[in-house]
Order: sequence, then structure tokens, then C-alpha cells
Amino acid sequence: MIPDEIDRVLLRELQRDGRASYTALAEATGLSAPAVRQRVQRLRDEGVVQIVGVTDPMALGLPVMALIGVRVDSDVHEVADRISELPGVIYVVLTAGSFDLFAEVVCREPAELLAVLNDHVKRVPGVTRAEAFTYFGIHTHRFAWPGV
Repeated sequence: MIPDEIDRVLLRELQRDGRASYTALAEATGLSAPAVRQRVQRLRDEGVVQIVGVTDPMALGLPVMALIGVRVDSDVHEVADRISELPGVIYVVLTAGSFDLFAEVVCREPAELLAVLNDHVKRVPGVTRAEAFTYFGIHTHRFAWPGV
């Protein structure tokens, strides 16, 4: 599904404020509120957009964050599935380059990060190397995508 211009307006408005009312979205698009509701539901059903609450890990008592680069010598999808289930892992992406996948982890304390890395990630069958890149802070975090 390729979004048309009205879909793009809806996506831009929802990226700006995911709690925008259908009435406000209708004003931005020139459609009726029921038509907007239908379009937003279609975008959700087709997996184009998810409307979620975004949290700040530090505000939730999870001040230790890291990106873990992982090299594997087996099926990267199977390893990614296993790592996705580990405690503290909030996302996993498959990559090209010197690492086969990256996992982002949030923890309460450094010892917890060490446990995730040493006791869990490194013990997943197929993992040959795992390297943690600890965050000192988040510089930029965008939710609006260019071109939408």
C-alpha cells in the first residue's frame, strides 16, 4: 500500500500528536471525521502506523541503556528471535556490516546490563560475539519521518 496525499497528512499529524481527535484530523484533511476514522483504521490494519505511548526509560527507573552488537554463525533470524525474548531487550534489528544484529537494552543498574550481556546474550546458540555500546544519553529521538 502506497499512502496517498491524504494518508500522508494524517501520518504527519499523528506523528506530531498521536492523540489528535478525528475532528482535528478531519479539519487538517478536509474529510469528515468518520472518513478520517476509516482511513486511520486502514493505516493501522495495514501496519503503516501504530499509535502508542512513548516512554522515557530514565523516568521509569531504567537509566542504564545500551546497544549490543551481535555476530552470529548460524541463522540470524533464529538468533534474533531468541534475543528478542531476553529481559530488558526493547528492540532487535538485523544489520549489514561487522555485526549481524543490534539489540537495544534498558536496565536498572550496570550489573543488570552485565547479566543480560554475559548470562543471556552470549549464551544464545549461534552467538559468536557480543559487544555493548553503553549510552551516556539520548541526543536525538525523532518520531516524525521525512517524506511522510
